[in-house]
Amino acid sequence: MENNFGSPMSPGGSPAQAREAVSLPAILLMVTSALTFLYGLYGLVSPVNADQMAQLQQAMQDPQMEPMRGFFEFITSTGGRLTFSLPYLILNALIFLGALKMRGLQSYGLAMTSGILALIPCCGPCVCVGLPLGIWALVVLRKPEVRAAFT
Repeated sequence: MENNFGSPMSPGGSPAQAREAVSLPAILLMVTSALTFLYGLYGLVSPVNADQMAQLQQAMQDPQMEPMRGFFEFITSTGGRLTFSLPYLILNALIFLGALKMRGLQSYGLAMTSGILALIPCCGPCVCVGLPLGIWALVVLRKPEVRAAFT
């Protein structure tokens, strides 16, 4: 049985071996970033829960929360939700694109960027799932044989 999990390649390995080495980490990065992107879209378009809105209204009535009233109103508005969701969506789309390019052995810089962004828990794919995937992708991408196979 053949090992497809980023095993060491022989010096001067073929592009087929490099494609095989990056394939699984790239696919897993694409899947997790796509799921995270869809979750971000759902959070952007889903209505605010009535219970959450009632709690927010109650908190806004508290005199100690007066300085935060404008912020609460902003984050519940469409513009506020877009402001907080858009960077998250863009980063996960970039991770997906970089993983797609990694799988095709194109754009080494974008593939590295994808692996690095996956390491950031607050904006990477599926929070902590992206950490081991990002490390795995970076380890595979740093192999000289794999780097040489990129166009």
